[in-house]
Amino acid sequence: MLLIDDLTCRIGGRTLMEGARLSVPAGAKVGLVGRNGAGKTTLLRLIAGELQPDAGHINVPARDRIAVMSQHAPDGPESLLEAVLAADQVRTRLLAEARSETDPHHMGEIHARLAHIGAHAAPARAATILAGLGFPEAAQSGSCAALSGGLRMRIALARVLFADSDLMLLDEPSNHLDLESTLWLESYLASHSGTLLLVSHDRRLLDRVTQRTVHLANRRLDSYRGGYSIFERTLRERRESQRRSDARLAVQRRHMTAFIERFRAKATKARQAQSRIKMLERLEPGEPVIDEAAVNFDFPDPGMLPPPVLTLDRAAVGYGDAAPVLSGLDLRIDMDHRMALVGRNGNGKSTLARLLAGRLDASAGTVLRPGKLRIGYFAQHQTEELDLAASGYQHLVRLEADTPEPRLRAHLGRFGFSGDAANVPAGRLSGGEKARLLLALMSRAAPHMLILDEPTNHLDIEARDAFAAALNAFPGAVVLITHDAHLIALCAEQLYLVADGTCRPFDGDVDAYMAWSLTAEAKPKAAARTNGEQRQSRRDVRRRAAAARAGLTQLTRQIRDAEAGLEAVSADAAEMEKRLTDPALYDGPPDALRELLKQQGEIAKRLARAEAAWLAAQEALDAARS
Repeated sequence: MLLIDDLTCRIGGRTLMEGARLSVPAGAKVGLVGRNGAGKTTLLRLIAGELQPDAGHINVPARDRIAVMSQHAPDGPESLLEAVLAADQVRTRLLAEARSETDPHHMGEIHARLAHIGAHAAPARAATILAGLGFPEAAQSGSCAALSGGLRMRIALARVLFADSDLMLLDEPSNHLDLESTLWLESYLASHSGTLLLVSHDRRLLDRVTQRTVHLANRRLDSYRGGYSIFERTLRERRESQRRSDARLAVQRRHMTAFIERFRAKATKARQAQSRIKMLERLEPGEPVIDEAAVNFDFPDPGMLPPPVLTLDRAAVGYGDAAPVLSGLDLRIDMDHRMALVGRNGNGKSTLARLLAGRLDASAGTVLRPGKLRIGYFAQHQTEELDLAASGYQHLVRLEADTPEPRLRAHLGRFGFSGDAANVPAGRLSGGEKARLLLALMSRAAPHMLILDEPTNHLDIEARDAFAAALNAFPGAVVLITHDAHLIALCAEQLYLVADGTCRPFDGDVDAYMAWSLTAEAKPKAAARTNGEQRQSRRDVRRRAAAARAGLTQLTRQIRDAEAGLEAVSADAAEMEKRLTDPALYDGPPDALRELLKQQGEIAKRLARAEAAWLAAQEALDAARS
């Protein structure tokens, strides 16, 4: 059990937690939520032992193994698979000892321990995790150093998932994932047997994985049963109940105060007045439920442009002299279009966004934009381009030097930077505040079209809801790339699938897309409309899901067969381990020991194949159920 008792923590002169208490039973899956800057990441670091509290205690069972996602992603020459395998330090150490050990007796002990921890099946398990996070088998032998920062953070996540831990601490694990990898992560975390503490602003991930929600607010930790949606409803009901109670108390206070003021000086009523004064002193309000200030988003009205505002005709786009990333692009965007680009990372969604925004030129075909079209483009990497010493107001002045100060400050106020908040240096802003500043900067000219590439990665859930409301109120066109399925459901009216080197409409909503991506991912062309092909309908999606359900019986039978085979091989491995621990073996002829070690190696290979077969059958069943 994880136990937090009377915890106080101060960072940079600000108190994040004071007298906080929490108990998490073994095996629980807990979501940790709270506003940006509340201290969620700090709490994870305290639990991991990376920081020390100012007061109080954090107790984790001494033998519990803690896995925490490092902020420093692997960037060395090792392959992706090697980087993930290295996360199991026990296996790595035992393998190193086995390579250098010469004592047969000790060698047998090492191999027995390797068999016990399933070391020989580890590469297959690591490969499965990497594949789930978007690295196909061909990419797993590549060097970590060749990856972008976002992809290296996926490797850091894979290392945490691979590590054999009793307590897993995850801080925004889906930030660098696409929608498909996030769906896989949901399934993986839901089946995790250890204790999980998950910080996330993805309400779907929290709802699908966690059974308890811990709210960090007002420097304390409050625990609620259920996932995020249940917590949100419960907190809303508590706030409403508090408002009603405060309203009743206010009425009582007014009546008592009026009576006291009227009759305090009258001798016949003095005793009653004194009694009411004492009652008024005891009339304390209930324990406050935090009702945090709302985050502002308000995109300016750009005015109307006649349709279409942007057209692609057989366009292609790429980088340099290399082959085009995308080709055959036919697309028309009007002012009222709300579209989301979906598809795995690496398929070209960001490339298409850059083409639409005018950051890349088409290498073939035609791109037509009206001369008056104004486009606002948001990309996640732009946070790195902020001048950390400059305030939001100073950033805006550099871009709009001729605009009067009141107008600039009014625009910053649309995104929550009113008053002194507009003068805070960017280096002191949280990740969510930096994202809001970038949104303010990109919309300063009242764009007709917003192109948003992962705009909500650093926004908390309340801010994401406010952002969705602002997008829905915006009268212009919206092109959205996000792994947040909830945001897509709220804002997008049409999905476009970027796959197979092109982009075409997907016929269905985000739920239909997620169902398709799990059951038919190997056949992406079946879900896109091509010239001369019939457009896929929602009926096709339902028919595919029905076929998947019909195959559940066969998949269940396959799992039973795989489990039986795994149990048989495991029994052989246990028997071999028992024989190798017999001291008499090491006093006998060396050939007998070598023969047993050879047999053990063969059993280990059979065990790896049996585990891989069982895992494949289980994943197929999970996908069909989804």
